[in-house]
Amino acid sequence: MNSKQRFRTRLLLACVAIAAAVLIARLYDTDVINGQTYAAKAEAQYSRPASMVWSRGAIFFSGKDGTETAAAAVKSGFLVYMNPMQVTDPMSAYEALSNFLPLDKASFMAKAAKPHDPYEELAHQVDAGTAEAIENLGLPGIRTAPEAWRAYPGGMLAAHELGVVGQNGSSTDISGRYGLEKYYNDILAKSGGGSISDAFAELFGGSGAGGSRDDGKSGDIVTTIEPTVQAYLEKVLSETEAKWHPDEIGGIIMDPQNGEIVAMASHPTFDPNSLASLKSSAILSNPLVENVYEMGSIMKPMTMTAALDSGTVRPDSVYDDTGCLKIAGYKVCNYDFRARGPNTSMQTILSQSLNVGAATIAMDMGSTTFDDYFRRFGLTDKSGIDLPDEATPITKNLRIGGDIDIATAAFGQGIAVTPVEMARALSVIASGGYLVTPHLVKQIDYDDGTIKDVDPPRIGPIVDPKTAEEVQSMLVTVVDKAFASGTIAMQHYSQGAKTGTAQIADPVHGGYYSDRYLHSFFGFFPAYNAKFLVFLYQVYPKGAEYASQTLTASYAELASFLINYYDIPPDR
Repeated sequence: MNSKQRFRTRLLLACVAIAAAVLIARLYDTDVINGQTYAAKAEAQYSRPASMVWSRGAIFFSGKDGTETAAAAVKSGFLVYMNPMQVTDPMSAYEALSNFLPLDKASFMAKAAKPHDPYEELAHQVDAGTAEAIENLGLPGIRTAPEAWRAYPGGMLAAHELGVVGQNGSSTDISGRYGLEKYYNDILAKSGGGSISDAFAELFGGSGAGGSRDDGKSGDIVTTIEPTVQAYLEKVLSETEAKWHPDEIGGIIMDPQNGEIVAMASHPTFDPNSLASLKSSAILSNPLVENVYEMGSIMKPMTMTAALDSGTVRPDSVYDDTGCLKIAGYKVCNYDFRARGPNTSMQTILSQSLNVGAATIAMDMGSTTFDDYFRRFGLTDKSGIDLPDEATPITKNLRIGGDIDIATAAFGQGIAVTPVEMARALSVIASGGYLVTPHLVKQIDYDDGTIKDVDPPRIGPIVDPKTAEEVQSMLVTVVDKAFASGTIAMQHYSQGAKTGTAQIADPVHGGYYSDRYLHSFFGFFPAYNAKFLVFLYQVYPKGAEYASQTLTASYAELASFLINYYDIPPDR
């Protein structure tokens, strides 16, 4: 070995010695001098530090006077947890903590008995005062950590519309899973968002968000939902549900002129603050948007509008009502199988809800014209509402079907749409011929201080305004003279309305149940310049066959409330 090689070897050994000395010094510093500090930091990692910075935009209700109240917000508090490896006296710890927290003794002792488990949660959403008192106890292995969670101050109020948040599978990221929380997730989500304390939310995961963030901006959203009206709608639905025991019931209150939804609800419902009590995530889905139904005779005003606007009939036209029709081997009959005779008027079709009349004028229109108008009414497409997972109408037989398909669709059987799609179509009549987009958000308040108004354009007129006025007048006559012998008519307010009773399809044996019906009802007022459209439905109510028996009083109560609450001036 020459001198150069010996020098290189000595230099390499010197470098190794220096590196070893540095490493030993660092280990001594970590383990001996600052051991407790680093141990505390390591332990703190189990407290989900990301939850300390978790944030999310708020959702607001809109009062009729312009005031905004929180519908969904982020609350902060503390998580209490234990490191079983450090708990020296589990019984003493339990007794001390029981003075501040509602702990189950068996559960606590089982967690404390895990010798190799460094982290067990004891309580969430603990207030600051209680957390401080627990820290002051100085119990070995018992710690607190800041956390944040989504809170819904109204409880069940508009639960389906607001939705919930939850973790994305195994990720700690939080996002909206249902309702507005999901649709507007990209706007509500804050940068740097992390975990959340609601361990149950991840049980109810759906797909991604439906809305999109504008230029990467986040913020709060202001809804069209009026909380007092929302609460009243839910009260009426609860009362109706208690009386008729349907499998499902729901309602929509909308401004037919611009599509703003003032209230929207369905039962059964849930409390988004208490998801742990849910037996199934199915209850989180919104049937007003996600389920389709055959709506029954509530479809007849749309058929009449198409027939009048296309020139197929005039308001004073008559037809021969034979009680039943044979079409392509099928029999279509009036609900009572009675014939009304050769001079049955267009008004009678709506006033007495005649299937034969609706089928007759639909077939006179022809399938091409009938299909064209139903497309204009939005009955073959999604409504575009700002809620996720809207179902597509089942209406393909309008274009490819025969006379029997057109005839049955004319009175609301054989085609299926969502409640919100039906309400949108009916708004064409109430608005004077315009098609609107139902929506629940009217304003976005961005974090940078800018404000965006949400005002989807209305389309049209898609029918002659004179046609819409003619159908409005016919439906006013229905209320004034037909419904409950005219007892729900208001002397100084014009109202247009129609009921629907549809047979429910039997998915097992085919065809329809002979004793199960879907009831629907819609009304609008004041009839010739409508401020509100009310849509109600219930699936398989018990004890009554017709919607006029189960929903008329519910509609009348809502109409009276809205007129008084908004101080709507009389129109007659």
